[in-house]
Amino acid sequence: MNDYICARPIHPGEVLKDEIEYRGISQRELATRMGVSYKMLNNILNGHRPVTDAMALMFEAALDVPACSLINIQSEYTLRAITQDKALAARLAKIRATVAAL
Repeated sequence: MNDYICARPIHPGEVLKDEIEYRGISQRELATRMGVSYKMLNNILNGHRPVTDAMALMFEAALDVPACSLINIQSEYTLRAITQDKALAARLAKIRATVAAL
């Protein structure tokens, strides 16, 4: 069975939220620095929106957090979250069974 199922997905927003709290930067201040709305930033930091490639580059510019790290965390989060979908798991099992029969 896939090891993704056992691990709790960690959204990159959690990492970023910890980073800005550690630095003592408010979400409003960071949103202003980045030129994005507070609502968008807050949604990302709370895991309600993904960190896109463009946003990762903006975080890198604002916080010096490598964009590639944020993109990798987002990819892992997405994979781990989707593997918890029971309908998808059933569909994947059916595909594996079909391929095994060939």
